[in-house]
Amino acid sequence: MSNTYVLLQFGSDPFAFRFEDLEGRPAFTVEQVYQNPSVVKVTREAEWSQQHPDIMGPASAFLYFGPANARGYMVYGNGEQISMSNHLRQKRESSSSRYFTTRTGKELKWKVSPQRMECVDGRSIVAAWELSQPEDVFSARLVLKHSALTYVTELLTTLILNRMALALNWDA
Repeated sequence: MSNTYVLLQFGSDPFAFRFEDLEGRPAFTVEQVYQNPSVVKVTREAEWSQQHPDIMGPASAFLYFGPANARGYMVYGNGEQISMSNHLRQKRESSSSRYFTTRTGKELKWKVSPQRMECVDGRSIVAAWELSQPEDVFSARLVLKHSALTYVTELLTTLILNRMALALNWDA
């Protein structure tokens, strides 16, 4: 992937971890801000985003879960409520791919697996997340194409949502 950015994930709890760039700048923080029912905040950190003038879109998202961490809704910035199910759409029941639409109307697809996930725009991979090796000090690596910067908070939020869906066994 040419013109790429690498973010390293520290922490494996899908409800609380952070991403840093290769220079150690905080890029995104994921934190549970309320329990019972759970509310998780995804924050794009200014220190990282100021390095990339092409970043667009909201600086944060909130994930509001239902009882027992059931699917709830999400909000980007101060925007409208969006059903989590809307960002985890399947086109075929047997498919592991999940679709979402950005706030600007672009449909993207996550190819989901526990070890690796790829976000695809048409036929181009715009992001790839992969678990680290045992000898690495980080938990996972995310590689972003430059074109993904225009919707990077939405991309990260849906990656996190897909990881949560796996951890919570929502498809079972």
